[in-house]
Amino acid sequence: MTQPILLRVSNFKAYVWDVDDINILRSHHRICGILTGTLPHLSSQNIFLGLPLQLMPEEAVLLVENGIAVLVDDPSAHYAPSPSTLKLWKEARLNDARQQIALTEEKGSIEASNPDRAMSENAKRKRKEREERRARAKINAAPSVPVEDSPSPHPTSENPSQAAIGEPLDSTIVMPSGSYTVNIPASSSKLEWYAPHSNVSLTIAREAGIWLYPSTLQERARCGVFRDLWEKGYYMGGGIKFGGEYLVYPGDPLRYHSHFVASVIEAPDAPLRPMEIVAHGRLGTGTKKAHLLCEWNDETRVVSYFSVEWAGFG
Repeated sequence: MTQPILLRVSNFKAYVWDVDDINILRSHHRICGILTGTLPHLSSQNIFLGLPLQLMPEEAVLLVENGIAVLVDDPSAHYAPSPSTLKLWKEARLNDARQQIALTEEKGSIEASNPDRAMSENAKRKRKEREERRARAKINAAPSVPVEDSPSPHPTSENPSQAAIGEPLDSTIVMPSGSYTVNIPASSSKLEWYAPHSNVSLTIAREAGIWLYPSTLQERARCGVFRDLWEKGYYMGGGIKFGGEYLVYPGDPLRYHSHFVASVIEAPDAPLRPMEIVAHGRLGTGTKKAHLLCEWNDETRVVSYFSVEWAGFG
């Protein structure tokens, strides 16, 4: 039996931290979510984001109700490790980093001893041309100073700081041989002091105080409409930028454009102004989509749909 996916809840929001789980959600269950992870001092992260994957509340409710995932109170799942356990973990992490650095240095030494091994003839020719251009530029940029006016050469050192200070370096100091990229596991699942408690239903999670959605008629309507569209085979994404609750895709959003912008109407007797219909229709036409009005009946738990689009002009 397949283990349920852990939805780690923090501040009433559900996150997925495992890449394999994200792949399963997208490819098997048509759940996309939004990547929200960032790194310090890295530019252009509004385009390329990483883990974790944040799910819409409707997505989390659907997964838990279908038995695909369970909710986990992530902050309370981390316990304080003992000093001995923490020491062993730190040593294991340092040893792993040392092994990665050793492999990188070994690979670098092999490439340095035979730099032409992995290069094609075209790459060799281009590298030779670059070296020739650098040599010519260096000769042209060198100033012509008379011999009698040239300053006397000063002793140089391989270390700039040693040349500036004029004192020998301490032989006990080990200087780093270069910069390295070390992969450090970020998942908490394999930590000895991580013991998550699974909440297999929304009722249990609500009683535990970690999940409250849905608690109002509007939230129940959103969950009902989301589930109905999902069961029809559509993919859904956030539609706030297009004036609705969801964008409705016929396939994976990485391959298809959305066909509809869906707005949720919480009840059959909910008011809907004519200007709202006009605005939805014009906005949908301007973005090459049809606007989908989704009416939820909380008694019969049935969704009724009405699409709005411009049929002509003039």
